[in-house]
Amino acid sequence: MFRFVLKGILRDRSRSLFPIIVVSLIVALVIFNRGFLVGSMNGMFKDTAVISSGHVKVMTHAYQKESQLMPNDLALMDVDEILKDLEIKYPNYFWSPKISFAGLLDLPDEHGDTKSQGPVMAYGVDFLSSNSRQFELWELEKRIVLGRMIKDPTDALVGHKLADKLGLSLGDQVTYIGTTMNNAFTTFNFTVVGTFNLGMGPLDKQMMLVDIEGARMALDMDNAASEILGFMHDLYYNDDASIEIRNEFNTFHSDTTDLFRSSMIALRDANQMGTMIDLVDWSVFIILGIFLFIAMIVLWNMGIMSGLRRYGEIGVRLAMGETKGQVYRSLILESTIIGTIGTIIGTCIGLPLTYYVQAVGIDYSAAFENLNSTTMIMSSVFYTQVTPDLYYIGIIPGVLATVFGTMLAGRAIYKREMAQLFKELET
Repeated sequence: MFRFVLKGILRDRSRSLFPIIVVSLIVALVIFNRGFLVGSMNGMFKDTAVISSGHVKVMTHAYQKESQLMPNDLALMDVDEILKDLEIKYPNYFWSPKISFAGLLDLPDEHGDTKSQGPVMAYGVDFLSSNSRQFELWELEKRIVLGRMIKDPTDALVGHKLADKLGLSLGDQVTYIGTTMNNAFTTFNFTVVGTFNLGMGPLDKQMMLVDIEGARMALDMDNAASEILGFMHDLYYNDDASIEIRNEFNTFHSDTTDLFRSSMIALRDANQMGTMIDLVDWSVFIILGIFLFIAMIVLWNMGIMSGLRRYGEIGVRLAMGETKGQVYRSLILESTIIGTIGTIIGTCIGLPLTYYVQAVGIDYSAAFENLNSTTMIMSSVFYTQVTPDLYYIGIIPGVLATVFGTMLAGRAIYKREMAQLFKELET
């Protein structure tokens, strides 16, 4: 039976080519749509994680309470030992210390007097370690506008808008003015080696990136850090896994009498991101569900129409001695084969397309020009995300919807009398 039906599909292209094309296109669209929704949402979480929270973040309990003020006098000490412990206990994550600090950035003239000055939000990030992935996380190769990457602890990358505002040029010596970890007044010189544009609204107007060792020298924070950020190795945020590791870590560090005990939060705990994550999860589910429903209706209708147009063929087969059950089962087998072929082709189209956009991205910067007036952290480049379910999600619209449509149309076989079928043949 299978070989007979397969030969009919291959030889009679008039009844198989168009359904296969339709199934393939719909499956490819479903796969890409799913990858785009998940990727764009994960991209938004990634930007927040890189700049602020990580997938999980370790800091002292006292720092956590005052984190909006960036109180580095409450920072983590003996960071190297903490990092080793985290790497052993939680190998599914990679860990990186970060120092967040703010102050004034002063550009002197040729006489050493202040030429321009403005507030700056600075991040000391571990760029220069041999196993660091911070350049990958910040995507600086794509985001540097002028100059080069950081190669020395005293190098600094300045937001392109901040550089324009202060009149900075590559090679300028700028002075950070602020307070140390011990609340003492400090000044420290950095060399501007490049400017960048993150495409994240107001953050670009006042941000500076330096290596963490340079920040430690400026703030007297030897072997200390404001926080330690943890990221999944594939950079894909898993909310359930992050909650599990947070609960496990905080259970182990539960001495409430020690204000400087280590404390961990997940991405959902930072800046009310929990509501956003839940909203995104439901939004992806609803949008994908609607898209799948529409796709299934289209394929279902195609299966019904295909069955209705073949009543004459069904009549001939019944007249030749086939039973209604044999005809019905052959139609279902035929639609299964067509749906499977279309699903395979659609998957082979949708997955490479999703992989391509995952690597290259879609630039929406022109549409987000007004983002500069908002406080939302969002990249202007959207990426898709290839997840394991993309390899089989096409079965739902491609095979199941096609088969259900054929089954519904085929029910009419059992309702028709032989005399009526012969009458249709005469006309």
